[in-house]
Amino acid sequence: MTAQETTDNLSFEQALGELETIVQNLESGKAPLEDSIKSYERGIALKQQCEKKLREAQEKIEKITITPDGQLSTAPFTNNE
Repeated sequence: MTAQETTDNLSFEQALGELETIVQNLESGKAPLEDSIKSYERGIALKQQCEKKLREAQEKIEKITITPDGQLSTAPFTNNE
């Protein structure tokens, strides 16, 4: 099982929390080199999971607009608006 596979079911908050813990541990410099490498690899997978969850959330955001006749309307979110 790869590091990516083990992050697939994590929520954004879970992945971010674990990533923050890994960063703190790596910054402390107290872990053995091999453990640091494994933590770094896990951190990359967690970062990718967080980015995936953010993209998914962004895709769900709708832009609320007012039509010319004064009615509220929603449209999918786009980056260029």
